[in-house]
Amino acid sequence: MTYVVTDKCINCIYTDCVEVCPVDCFFEGENMLVIDPEICIDCGVCVPECPADAIIPDTDPNTEDWVAFNQKYAKIWPNILTKKPHRPDAEKWQQMNNKMKFFSPKPGDTKTT
Repeated sequence: MTYVVTDKCINCIYTDCVEVCPVDCFFEGENMLVIDPEICIDCGVCVPECPADAIIPDTDPNTEDWVAFNQKYAKIWPNILTKKPHRPDAEKWQQMNNKMKFFSPKPGDTKTT
């Protein structure tokens, strides 16, 4: 089993999960995070830390596409190792569903502000 990030993360990008991850398996895109399923040790400590409920186990129904999605972008985005302030409008985005139309494949900027 591994955990994956879903589209609920798009434009929220809470990074509380990054801070608790013992194996640094999060990678940052321009407007969301992903988990490298090959690095994830299935500890689950990140799940309760995500205010957007964007992190799910790969044992949930219909997660095959999310596993592939996370794996793909974890290979091309930079590793994020520290928590950052969330976006000012994160709460607004957190209320939205089906956010893939807002997804950016661009890598994130791992510099802290």
